[in-house]
Amino acid sequence: MTTGSPAAAAAQAPGRSSRVPVLLSVNAGLPRDVAWEGNTVHTGVWKYPVDGPAMVRRLNIDGDGQGDLAGHGGEMRAVLVYQIDSYRHWQRHFGRDLGYGQFGENLTVDGLPDDEVCIGDRYRIGEAEFEVTQPRVTCYRVGMRLGEPELPALLVSHHRPGFYMRVIAEGHIQAGDEIVKTRTGPGVVTVADTDALLYLPHKDRDHSATCCRPLNPPPHRRCRPDLPGPGSGRCG
Repeated sequence: MTTGSPAAAAAQAPGRSSRVPVLLSVNAGLPRDVAWEGNTVHTGVWKYPVDGPAMVRRLNIDGDGQGDLAGHGGEMRAVLVYQIDSYRHWQRHFGRDLGYGQFGENLTVDGLPDDEVCIGDRYRIGEAEFEVTQPRVTCYRVGMRLGEPELPALLVSHHRPGFYMRVIAEGHIQAGDEIVKTRTGPGVVTVADTDALLYLPHKDRDHSATCCRPLNPPPHRRCRPDLPGPGSGRCG
C-alpha cells in the first residue's frame, strides 16, 4: 500500500499550488456489500492506494469497479479525481485525519482545483491522457464511506465536488507522475461553477442552459445532494 497521506503531503508541499500538479495516489477497489442503516448497499466507494504502476483502461483502472453503474462509472465517468487541498479542508472541518481514497476517488492529486479546472480540459498523467467530463455525482455513498451522512450536501455547498474524467489514451500511471495540461476545454466553464449551476438553488438556469454543458450530463435528478442522509441522494 502507498505510505503517503494527506497530512504528510500538506507538510511536504505547502506551496504546491504554484508548481506543476502531481498525482499523489492511485486508488482502486472492487464493489462490496456494506450494511448501512439496516440495509445492504452494493458499492465500490471503498478505495485504497495502489502500489506501483496501475493500468488505466477505457472504463476503469485495473482492480477498480463501481457498484451502481446507473449513477457512476461508464466511459464518461471512468476515473474520479479529488484534490489534496480539499482533503485539508475536510480534515479541518471534521477535526480528523483522512486517508487517500476515502472520498471514493481514483486519483488523489495536488493541484487541479475545482474552481480552475474546466469541463473539456485534457491532462496527461504518465502514459495516459484524460478529459474532464463533469463534476462528481454526489450521492449518499460518499457520506456512508466517511460516516458523515451530510457530506453529499457539503461537497456541493462548499464547492468541493471533485470531478470525473474519461480516458483518451490508455496507459500506466503511478503516484509521483506529473500532470500536464494538453488542452483547454471549449466552454471555459469550471467544475465548481458547473456543479453549482446543476445542484445549488437560486442559480441562473438560463446561464446553465447556454454555457454550462457537461460532456456527459450528470443524472442529477436521481442523485440529490441537497438532502443529507442515507435516504437521500440515492442513485439509480
